[in-house]
Amino acid sequence: MILAQPLLTIASGNPRKVAEIEAMLGPLPINVQRQPTDLDVEETGSTYLDNALLKARAAAKLLGGLVIADDSGLEVDALDGAPGLFSARFAPSNQEKIKKILATLENNPYRSARFCSVMVLCDSQGHLLKAAEGICWGELLKKPAYQGGEFESLFWVREANCTYGEMNLEQLSRLGSRGKAARILAPCLRQQIGLETIS
Repeated sequence: MILAQPLLTIASGNPRKVAEIEAMLGPLPINVQRQPTDLDVEETGSTYLDNALLKARAAAKLLGGLVIADDSGLEVDALDGAPGLFSARFAPSNQEKIKKILATLENNPYRSARFCSVMVLCDSQGHLLKAAEGICWGELLKKPAYQGGEFESLFWVREANCTYGEMNLEQLSRLGSRGKAARILAPCLRQQIGLETIS
């Protein structure tokens, strides 16, 4: 008898993000799906962890199985960590976000910043199995490196010699905040599907 592969839902409706996280976790004998496009979870938490759990638990309640969710933000040192948790709501559009943050930093020579991501793995009941944080350090350019992007088009990653938005999948997995969090989470996921024993 062939056993069905475990189901893993990545709590995002963005197919690109789902594909990136799946690749970051490495090859695993699991069926990966994204959440339904009509599942809209209001991010009312006071931390990245809170918001990631809200998304994971909503997906677990609806779909069952293992769930991975994350929440991320841009933290600018000169702005005392803002926009941080409110990065997605910093302005109504990507273009307005870029204009607003560049205007805020216009005369400030200190442009160091970081992308922070917190990723969680929950079981089918929404219980937290593992949480992981990843940080990518960089600095903000004075203008976007390309058109049509968001903060990632401004965020220069010295180790990659390009902006965050221009990094390839290998660089995102190794240097990106989400990739670093996924690497921390992966062993716990492997344990849950029986590929590793808990030491």
